[in-house]
Amino acid sequence: MPKRFVVAASEFTDLPRFPAGFELAEALTAAARQLHGTGTPDDTLNTAVALAVRLLPGAEHADISEVQRGSRLRTLAWTDDVVRFAGESRAGAREPHPDWERLWTTPVVRIDDSESGGGGNALCGLGLRSALSLRLRADRRRLTVLTAYARKPQAFDEDATRIGRLFTAHVSLALDSATVREQLTEAMRTRDLIGQATGILMERLDIDAAGAFDSLVKASQRENVKLRDLARRIVDANTGAGGRGVSER
Repeated sequence: MPKRFVVAASEFTDLPRFPAGFELAEALTAAARQLHGTGTPDDTLNTAVALAVRLLPGAEHADISEVQRGSRLRTLAWTDDVVRFAGESRAGAREPHPDWERLWTTPVVRIDDSESGGGGNALCGLGLRSALSLRLRADRRRLTVLTAYARKPQAFDEDATRIGRLFTAHVSLALDSATVREQLTEAMRTRDLIGQATGILMERLDIDAAGAFDSLVKASQRENVKLRDLARRIVDANTGAGGRGVSER
């Protein structure tokens, strides 16, 4: 099951809503500071949906979803349960709302009134009349979308769209930065784990580091197991058996 996150906008009481007299640059700077202060991509998504409600004029709810071509969507973060499934198709399945298809080719999709054309869609059923969907990331297979919602029709005008596009640019940069940090952290952890496993094999088999690493690689290929996972298995087994760690040799 994919991770999902809920955050209340009230957690960000230090960032005021965007009033008419508040400088846009100052508001976005404050938002960017909070976004870049997050530690992981999950935290960044969490923060982004809360900030969207605070920053975008007319916004009452927000979520971030990931859509894969020909696949069902998964909602990554949302402000409340009202919008947890707001992106579902009209059939109520966990598939992208048809209006989102346009986001593969355009950065913004705006729904002015979900009840136009007789309603009957997921937004209308939730009492949400307006939606502003902004593309965060897109490649050939995957689309990440931030959407703000409102209960009244035509809640999002050109100003909200402009602010939304500026805001999502900051979200994308912060998300890329958090992703790189997470990948580097994981790489360091993997390196340390493989180093520990190599040390254990050196002691057990009375071989040098090159021989121990070669043995680890061959076992990984033979068992069709990732090197990292095999290393973790060796380290965990050594620890569980009361064996001495590398630092105790």
